[in-house]
Amino acid sequence: MRKQSGFSLIELLIVVAIILIIAAIAVPTFLRSRIAANEASAVASLRHIGTAEVGYASTYPTLGFAPDLNTLGPGSASNTISSSANAMLLDIVLGCPAGVGTGSCQKSGYSFNITAGTGSPIGDYSVNANPIAPGSTGLRYFFTDSSQVVRYNTTAIASKADQPIQ
Repeated sequence: MRKQSGFSLIELLIVVAIILIIAAIAVPTFLRSRIAANEASAVASLRHIGTAEVGYASTYPTLGFAPDLNTLGPGSASNTISSSANAMLLDIVLGCPAGVGTGSCQKSGYSFNITAGTGSPIGDYSVNANPIAPGSTGLRYFFTDSSQVVRYNTTAIASKADQPIQ
């Protein structure tokens, strides 16, 4: 009788079962870490937008704060000259060109949108960062304004009334 070499069906099934158990443990952990990374990126982007707004208001005091992200960005990838219409204070992703999206720019699973105050010069602004797919790209909604305090809400779009992040 010849000796057979290789794995039996039972041994292969056991290996597949072990791999599935490891995957069942690893995938949710990976998804949670991706959400945490997206949220950290959103908070950092809000702080960067706040810094850009202060820089814009300092550079163009007769205009005040920028009315939208497009104004803070470069306008196009080939633009190399800063102006009040394209201040080049944000990169092309966060300060997306006009006409991209529906008035908001997207980065790391979040959608960013500025709401400018009224008057001339513009004296205040607010920025919202909302998850593109709540529960999948992020769990929290973020908000900041000219006070530079980043606030969050876990159930609805964040506002000035919500709790600041620690």
